[in-house]
Amino acid sequence: MEKKDFLKDPVKHIDIKSFDATPIIDSMRDMSFTSRDTASAADIYTKMIQEDDCSIILTLAGSTSAGGCMQMYVDMVKSNMIDAIVATGASIVDMDFFEALGFKHYKGSPYADDKLLRKYYIDRIYDTLIDEEELQACDHTIKEIADKMEPGAYSSREFIREMGKYLVKNAKKKDSLVQTCYDYNVPVFCPAFTDSSAGFGLVKHQWDNPGRHIAIDSVKDFLELTRIKMAAPATGLFMIGGGVPKNFIQDTVICAEILGKDVEMHKYAVQITVADARDGACSGSTLREASSWGKVDTVYEQMVYAEATSVLPLIASYLYHKGDWRRRTRKEWSVMLDEIPHSS
Repeated sequence: MEKKDFLKDPVKHIDIKSFDATPIIDSMRDMSFTSRDTASAADIYTKMIQEDDCSIILTLAGSTSAGGCMQMYVDMVKSNMIDAIVATGASIVDMDFFEALGFKHYKGSPYADDKLLRKYYIDRIYDTLIDEEELQACDHTIKEIADKMEPGAYSSREFIREMGKYLVKNAKKKDSLVQTCYDYNVPVFCPAFTDSSAGFGLVKHQWDNPGRHIAIDSVKDFLELTRIKMAAPATGLFMIGGGVPKNFIQDTVICAEILGKDVEMHKYAVQITVADARDGACSGSTLREASSWGKVDTVYEQMVYAEATSVLPLIASYLYHKGDWRRRTRKEWSVMLDEIPHSS
């Protein structure tokens, strides 16, 4: 097999507008196990949307973006179901920004010969394949953006805004999450931003500009996200996977407390995960466990133990066709954060 034989069948992103999952969710509500949990999650998200003062924060960990969910997140932002995003760098850079530059993810197999893949410079995410040469082109684009910025420390949100601005003029694929969030003033945070293709590009930027470069300030990320928590009358979390994004957004309640501000716990919370709680790791910790830390209220919370690509499209399609989002006020938190003076 040649390299082209591996990279010929692109992953296609699901279109939640093209089908109505309402009958499925309505049926699941009277079932048991994961089905009823999924319907409960859809109902809690509906409450978030219906409470106009509630700011909805999406957290992304794992590879759902590369796995065909990217357009779904875009449609949720456009449909005013998401007010802020906290994600892994991979979700935003290696998956979304990567495709905005005109590259693709390809269908593969978890049983592929990984030594052969390495020979052809192909990276594998379970059953999804990426051309490493194209990924490095993405790295160099990140460097190009950084090279044009004034030296100083920036939050990942500020840098991702610059990525969105770049895409306005240079995108090969117009409907990316980064550009859509830029257009709709939805802030995107990647607390571990350099743990992605962005890291390689920014290292190259600093290597080439040792005395005059930018840096990513994760503390500023934490402060900016906490500012949103303090300004929002209520907050709801929709968490895909766990990891840093999950813990980061939950910790804003405690951070506000440390700053002397009295804020409510996150009022609504849904987490879709396959992680196990028994080893004590954060990714598997339940929302009820988070309540013991004062992070999440337990009146409206739901854990859904499922691989996210199997239930996410059903929930999102249900919310889209239910249409409550049409009556929401856009929060545009990026506007508030951009008005805060930048200190280099």
